Amino acid sequence: MSLAVGQAVAEGISSNQEQPQPKLSVENLMISYENHKSGETTEAVHNVSLDIKPGEFVTIVGLSGCGKSSFLNAVAGLLKASGGTIRIDGKPVQRPGPDRAVVFQKASLLPWRTTLKNITYGLEIMGIPKREAVERARKYIKMAKLEDYENFYPSALSGGMQQRVNLARALACEPQVLLMDEPFSALDAITREGLQNELLLLWELTKKTVLMVTHQIDEAVLLSDRVIVFSPRPAVIVKEIRIDLPRPRTPEVKQNPYFDQLTQRVWSAINKSAGKRVNQDYEI
Repeated sequence: MSLAVGQAVAEGISSNQEQPQPKLSVENLMISYENHKSGETTEAVHNVSLDIKPGEFVTIVGLSGCGKSSFLNAVAGLLKASGGTIRIDGKPVQRPGPDRAVVFQKASLLPWRTTLKNITYGLEIMGIPKREAVERARKYIKMAKLEDYENFYPSALSGGMQQRVNLARALACEPQVLLMDEPFSALDAITREGLQNELLLLWELTKKTVLMVTHQIDEAVLLSDRVIVFSPRPAVIVKEIRIDLPRPRTPEVKQNPYFDQLTQRVWSAINKSAGKRVNQDYEI
């Protein structure tokens, strides 16, 4: 792909192709927090609208405290919005449900359960018969390359291994939308890069619709089809950048000069929204 074409696509120039119905649709979302002591209200998210197609991987970035996690928690049904609508396949989201699964920063595995039984836990809650739950869990254990650790307890697993179990647990529930809130931020750089590659492979296998929040710009560009830049609080969408790097992707794509151009484009949007230059070593 030529650089000129890549830039045009990355800036979101539309095509004449008919777009599929969104898997996730957010319209005019408003989120506010009330300080019960002072009575003051702080607006976290202001009138945000976003559609995500089936099988699309979309990442939200922005300065710390801008409302990224609030937005994700509202989509998960864990946080009540002040206004607007959230829909999965056209159905309103009002509370947590099996059509969404969330992967948080910390794996939070049950210490008295093995890898297999941690992954079947959500299926048990959903009422899936034991045999089917075990078969499904083992399917995702294999995808996550955890076969040798099926009977290990969390205490015997590294942080990276625990997060792989956490991801397999979420995928085993076979949600319509996978929500990820800075899933690798608590890990060291080497482990984080390894898990980014694992996530790329898992996404290629499952083609799940994914909405992720991260403060790692290179991670957002590596994984995503689109990167959405939020302004400082209250969050509004200030830029949408299409990541037209070819798939399947591997970490080697970071050596492509166009990868650097895309990361710089994201940084430029963040700087512009902040009204100042943000050091790229700063964890946003």
